[in-house]
Amino acid sequence: MTGPRGPRQRVRTARNRTASSTRWLQRQLNDPYVRKAKAENYRSRAAYKLLELDDRFGLLKGATAIVDLGIAPGGWSQVVRRRVPKANVVGIDLLPTDPIDGVEILQMDFMDDSAPEKLKAALGGPADLVLSDMAANTVGHPQTDHLRTMGLVEAGLMFAAEILRPGGAFVAKVLAGGADNDLVADLKRQFTTVKHAKPPASRKDSSEWYVVAQGFKGGPPPA
Repeated sequence: MTGPRGPRQRVRTARNRTASSTRWLQRQLNDPYVRKAKAENYRSRAAYKLLELDDRFGLLKGATAIVDLGIAPGGWSQVVRRRVPKANVVGIDLLPTDPIDGVEILQMDFMDDSAPEKLKAALGGPADLVLSDMAANTVGHPQTDHLRTMGLVEAGLMFAAEILRPGGAFVAKVLAGGADNDLVADLKRQFTTVKHAKPPASRKDSSEWYVVAQGFKGGPPPA
């Protein structure tokens, strides 16, 4: 999926702005996905990442119960509601998220010990799909950033193994290089297919990839 490309816009003044913030604003103004998201009333360009992943992997086909980890600002749940409007959707984020019709939102840290049980109670049954667009705050040290992000992915996987029904799917954001070998091995033990994908909406200079695990085998997670 590609976005409309209009004439490039320039930031009119950089007064009181750092060079990095000026570059960021310049990129936003000329990003076709940002313009497309605004035109189609999505809260963020990230919505197109899920749209593209769904087009490729059929993640939302037949899904009736979905958990959105790291829901803010809500673009992914907007996609879910538009593509499967009758699905039961529960999201969680430490950041405040404006209400989305048909989505129950918990404002709390997913890493809080009580979060998994609260999500399960809110969903009221097993899930068909667990989506995680969570990302750790970066500190600028690649190894540390990678470990922190993988920690979120592993926590998301543990939760998915507890709530998914057999045949369900788990999608999580990872960094360049994808999930590490141990995590991939764990995913392959629990799912029939495990693939890495970088949707076109992910910026070329971004280090993000997504791991897509489908065909949950059911049962308790491996020890």
